[in-house]
Amino acid sequence: MGNAVNHPDHYQLGDGMETIDVIGAATSKLTGIEAFDTGNALKYLCRWKEKNGVQDLEKAVWYIKHLIAHEQAEVKKQVDQLTNQMMGGGQ
Repeated sequence: MGNAVNHPDHYQLGDGMETIDVIGAATSKLTGIEAFDTGNALKYLCRWKEKNGVQDLEKAVWYIKHLIAHEQAEVKKQVDQLTNQMMGGGQ
């Protein structure tokens, strides 16, 4: 049995790997909301079977959808800026 504070069982993935290690590796090149949403989605995906079942899967989906919406908004912002520049608004 893991330490409830430092090494909870629901964050143990086997072979000594912990969810925090997975999150650290997956978000090492991300910042801001991208890192936050990715980390939280991974947290819920790693622990769902051992902790809150479907509720954790739903939470993971929420963070993934939030990340998708953020990325789509960023792409739209870039397209709008380029369009504005092409139309002469950037001068």
